[in-house]
Amino acid sequence: MHALTPTLRFLLAAGLILLSPTAQAKAVPSVAPPLFVDAAVEPLRFADLPGWRQDDPREALAAFRRSCGRIRAGTDLVEPPRPVFTALKRVCSRAERLPAQPAEWRAKAFFEREFRPLRVTSLTAAQGFLTGYYEPEVAGSLTRTDDYATPLYRRPPDLILEAPPQDGVPANRGKAFREENGIRVPYYDRAAIEDGALAGRGLEVAFIRDPSDAFFAHIQGSVRVRLPDGRLLRLNYDGHNGQPYTPIGRILVEKGIVPREKMSMDAIRAYIAAHPKEGKALMRENHSYVFFRVAAQLTDKDGAIGAQGLPLVAERSIAVDKRIHVYGTPVFIDAELPLGADGSLQPFQRLTIAQDTGSAIVGPARADIFFGAGAEAGSIAGRIQHPGQFAVLVPRAIDPFRPHPMPRPPRRPQWIAGQ
Repeated sequence: MHALTPTLRFLLAAGLILLSPTAQAKAVPSVAPPLFVDAAVEPLRFADLPGWRQDDPREALAAFRRSCGRIRAGTDLVEPPRPVFTALKRVCSRAERLPAQPAEWRAKAFFEREFRPLRVTSLTAAQGFLTGYYEPEVAGSLTRTDDYATPLYRRPPDLILEAPPQDGVPANRGKAFREENGIRVPYYDRAAIEDGALAGRGLEVAFIRDPSDAFFAHIQGSVRVRLPDGRLLRLNYDGHNGQPYTPIGRILVEKGIVPREKMSMDAIRAYIAAHPKEGKALMRENHSYVFFRVAAQLTDKDGAIGAQGLPLVAERSIAVDKRIHVYGTPVFIDAELPLGADGSLQPFQRLTIAQDTGSAIVGPARADIFFGAGAEAGSIAGRIQHPGQFAVLVPRAIDPFRPHPMPRPPRRPQWIAGQ
């Protein structure tokens, strides 16, 4: 084995990169665990962040303070808690002393005083990767009619999830089962459910017109259903069937139906609408299926509820890999995204807050940006598959060059959804 270079030895000793366990044993007898697994980290100054001076962080500060309520009252997802979680508790105490509606300069000064930016990238890529998500709004009914015949289901009582809930919300990873003749078997896949596996059990929470709208509601994890009397029914994620998630856009690209550079949610919708039979078969290629609950506490102005249990803020809330990042962590994103009405690229340089997660959000520099609700937000979110730079704001109490205790992975007992 080749000798380690001085630079690599420094990064390893600082805990800024992580080798495989075998390589660690052979190369360095004692390596400090990193703050972010499978990541390279570079210290920055706020002056190094393009767009930091122009961004107004007050919405991000408001979102951060809402996250603080969960951080101060709860525990980390792992035990012992990660250093970032512990340090955020102390930062949150000081955040509460700020005025309810601080001036822009004061909000910016708070983040500069309490945090240090660290550029975080994957060990295998020079930049991070961004996608977008949104909350659909569709017309629907509480009862089945000729116009509204596609059901959205609440969580079945026989659903057995492998992973336990977190903050009362079922996990979105792991397997799911049901019992058949006393034997545990995988839960029904999308095709079986669409063919009636759950029909007649009183599990329908709403009915909508278009099966493709139901499909995209499953992908987004929430939906607004506008009822005939004008009321808005807010539905949020409440469990999944444990089947693998397959991005159907990738299938269209691989088959040469849609060019990779033109792939978007609008392109997928257009194909399904133009080819109903093939579109139905395409959607069934994604075996994953999501169940919903009524979020009665939300107003029309609130965003969808994220995995931290809080309403999301358009263009300020992001979904991250919760195994790597702590909910409530501020992240400054610098990217060129197709935000124009014609899909033209525009700068996206904003301070965001990690408040959600997703089964497809994997890696230290991977984020899904929440863009709000409705068709316009969906059109923007659906065309974002772009690189970007990530600067994670870490509390100044944490020295990234000092060893940190490695948290133990969480236990994974099976959890029965009806309990």
